[in-house]
Amino acid sequence: MAVMEDLGGGRGSLIFGSTDEEEDSSEILMSVLAQNGQVGLCFYDSKDSSVHYMVDTPYNHELHLLVRIIQEISPQVIVTSAKQERCMTRFLLQLGSNPDYKPEVVTYPYVDFGLELSKQRLLSVHLPFLPASISEIEKLAYLSSCISFDSPLMLRALGALLKCLDRRRVGVELEDSSIGVPILQFHAYTLKDVVYIDKEAYSVLQIFKSELHPSVYKLHSGEKEGFSLYGILNCCRCKYGSKLLRQWFLRPTVDLAVLHRRQEVIRFFAQPRNSDSMSTLQSSLRNIRNIPTLLRRMSLSHTKVTDWQNLYKTVFSAVCIRDTVRHLPQSIHLFRDISEGFSDDLHHIASLINRVVDFETSAAEKCLSIKPNVDPAIDEKKRQMAGLSDFLTDVARRELEHLDTSIPSCCVIYLPLIGFLLSIPRLPSMVEKEDFELEGLDFMFLSEDRLHYRSQRTKELDNLLGDLHCDIKDMETAIMTQLQNAILERSAALYKVMNLAAELDCLMALSKASQEYGYTSPKLVNQRKISITQGRHPLLELCSPMFVANSFESWELQGRVKIITGPNSSGKSIYLKQVGLIVFMALIGSDVPAKEAEIGLVDGIFTCLQGRESVSVGLSTFMVDLNQTSKTLNSSTGNSLVLIDEFGKGTNTVDGLSLLAASISHWLRKAPADVPHVLLATNFHSLLQLGILPTSSLLCPLTLETAVDGEDLVFLYQLKEGICQSSYAANVARLAGLPANLVRRGVEVSELYRTGRPIQRVDHVSSDEQANRCRTVVEKFLSLDLEDDNVDVQSFMKEEVLPSAGQLLYN
Repeated sequence: MAVMEDLGGGRGSLIFGSTDEEEDSSEILMSVLAQNGQVGLCFYDSKDSSVHYMVDTPYNHELHLLVRIIQEISPQVIVTSAKQERCMTRFLLQLGSNPDYKPEVVTYPYVDFGLELSKQRLLSVHLPFLPASISEIEKLAYLSSCISFDSPLMLRALGALLKCLDRRRVGVELEDSSIGVPILQFHAYTLKDVVYIDKEAYSVLQIFKSELHPSVYKLHSGEKEGFSLYGILNCCRCKYGSKLLRQWFLRPTVDLAVLHRRQEVIRFFAQPRNSDSMSTLQSSLRNIRNIPTLLRRMSLSHTKVTDWQNLYKTVFSAVCIRDTVRHLPQSIHLFRDISEGFSDDLHHIASLINRVVDFETSAAEKCLSIKPNVDPAIDEKKRQMAGLSDFLTDVARRELEHLDTSIPSCCVIYLPLIGFLLSIPRLPSMVEKEDFELEGLDFMFLSEDRLHYRSQRTKELDNLLGDLHCDIKDMETAIMTQLQNAILERSAALYKVMNLAAELDCLMALSKASQEYGYTSPKLVNQRKISITQGRHPLLELCSPMFVANSFESWELQGRVKIITGPNSSGKSIYLKQVGLIVFMALIGSDVPAKEAEIGLVDGIFTCLQGRESVSVGLSTFMVDLNQTSKTLNSSTGNSLVLIDEFGKGTNTVDGLSLLAASISHWLRKAPADVPHVLLATNFHSLLQLGILPTSSLLCPLTLETAVDGEDLVFLYQLKEGICQSSYAANVARLAGLPANLVRRGVEVSELYRTGRPIQRVDHVSSDEQANRCRTVVEKFLSLDLEDDNVDVQSFMKEEVLPSAGQLLYN
């Protein structure tokens, strides 16, 4: 593998696997940037001049995600930053040791991955299908509909990729230098078997919801998980369980083998008779600690007493988990993997730590200490240290006999790194340094009114006993180093503990949530079908005293495009999100809030549910909705789920209705195999009432039932087939508390507009009435005696003129 600074030199020459001459001439260049636990990447395929991008995604320390991506696309060139995290550097070195696949790795300075610089390169890119006269703002608006501007790492990687393409002149080597490398298409990239869900969908479906942490002690972390699907399902006991569950949420899958593996564990623990086993395992999982950090500290010899305590608890708990799981059905894949994967190396590691490390003494002395009977030489030196106190007392008594009689007492002390010293109290006569000199003694230092000397006997003790403390610590360090090496040799077993324990933790958390919230196990089928019986919204049902369940059916050849009409607040948006969340939960292996569910293999969930302005790219709410719909129309397949709510409400009614009708017609005119599961809520009732959509068995109109009791509107929240004949805007307005006269006027104007009759304004009085009121005010004013001191002109103006003016304006 060549790791080099790209200076515009030759192209990669590695060709992989194909004999077709056209494919052999193609080249794939990938750019990747890993930072703060996230990885962003994109790649260019010269075969069709397309750019493929993947939204920023979390990764683990071994970069398994990147391994899978490289296996799938086999890039000839990998562009990355010269300033990288350690895991990325290690990954590239491992990649270079593979004799069968050695891509060229190009490193650019970190500055070339700047976000603003990348956006400028993107705006300057050669897009032949756009008119040359297009403005920068228009180009930015178009690009925002093609790629995700919410993934900064991906955008930065894309900027570096564009630089590499420009330097290498990929595909335009023989063209004039003014001709840039063309990009004809942008595609969102997901791994095989991974369901596509963009950041917007995660937000509007409330799968994740970050909130500022209320604790002042956790301000550095900044955020905590709010009321979200992840928040209610995350009952994990260990940190790595929570982290793995988040990765499952970020990468839902259609791999039936993976999903069935998860489902069988959830079903097992959902049975009440297995609750004791689950409680035992969850208690052990609490002690599974950060294994990668512990092993990294060991490799650097930076371990502390707490690290050894955490490692011992982790290994001991892992052995307990293994012993418990071995009594569970081994027909379940995860249980069998734990029984076999938690090897005897764990017992060996636990025994070594327990036999060598003296945790009690280590905690008291705040430094690592080993137990007795590990090394006889250390034991002997410790015995000498233990008996040193009495021995030094005898030595001090003999030393005192040879000292001046003015010295009342002395003692012999031992100081690490210095040795044995004779310590005597400072006498009143000892003022100057010259007074410290005593015959036969070498003065060392003064400390707390005590003088310290070396004598002949203390020198003999140094020669006889040496630096006991340092010797003991050096010998114990050597023992601990041997122990560290023995554990590092078995680190693979510890990593397996972390991975399998995290998986077990996730599945028991999902099982606990299933029991607590009354979920059921969905049937996963390899068909273009979604069937949900009495489904519920997993979040709303927890905060609503009453929730009405509704079903959803979408089959191969009928009912795939559902249009829901109904008044505001009737539950249309909730129903859309409910279907999306149930499908999502099934695709992470979880049980779902429904009486029954049969979920086909959905390859993507596309949403246009909640318009918002995008300050970062300067787009309006309607433009953001258009971008979401554009991605949906261009990227969805016959296996996708599409959720659209109130499209077109941000623009002129006729224009919004026309665009919505055109989008639906686009799907209805497709072959049935290419039509996604579409669930669309709208207040454009004329979309169905006027018959402007093509007739198709794929189209299914739905509405949510309501009842009118006098002027009161009652929401029944029950879904049924049909078309809503009225928006019930006046009834909803009354429920919202608008003044009755305002609502009546609104109904009056609406009826006049609908029947084509003229609408008379009511905010101006007639000219005759106005003239009469003015005449009355003038006559009253002329009748005033302004020379009378009792006449208050100011009161007259306030009482007569101002109220009349107000009536003239507003009556």
